[in-house]
Amino acid sequence: LKSKGICSKLSKGVGHNYYGEPAWPNDILYIFPVVILGVLNISLGLSVSTPYGLSEKAAPFSTPLEILPEWYFFATFNLLRILSSKFIGVLSMVCLPLILALLPFLENLTKYQNPFRRPIMSVIYIFYVVYAIWLSLGSLVTITESLPLL
Repeated sequence: LKSKGICSKLSKGVGHNYYGEPAWPNDILYIFPVVILGVLNISLGLSVSTPYGLSEKAAPFSTPLEILPEWYFFATFNLLRILSSKFIGVLSMVCLPLILALLPFLENLTKYQNPFRRPIMSVIYIFYVVYAIWLSLGSLVTITESLPLL
């Protein structure tokens, strides 16, 4: 800065928002650690003063009739439950990520960005979404009722 007016304003601490203040010594060494330690102290203080239990106490000798996984594992759970060979079940679970990994490469063969102008990829996507929802709904019923869903 060659202007004496700007240098005098910056030396008084006036106008640093307009001309910029270097982040290296000021913000990173002085302000960031204060903010990080403040947030850490607040979160540790709240966790010590009001601990929150994860859920009700477990009863080790009473197991539910059917244990269900989280909702995002319903389709794969149903595949492993229904298919007779577990190897085929694991192979079918490998197919979905493999197809999803190959879809971007196959999708770039066309020059269109609009999904309505790429009907093949749209149909493949809709098929796999409907199939996953169908398998997920089948995992919520008993195994004898979910077999006709295949």
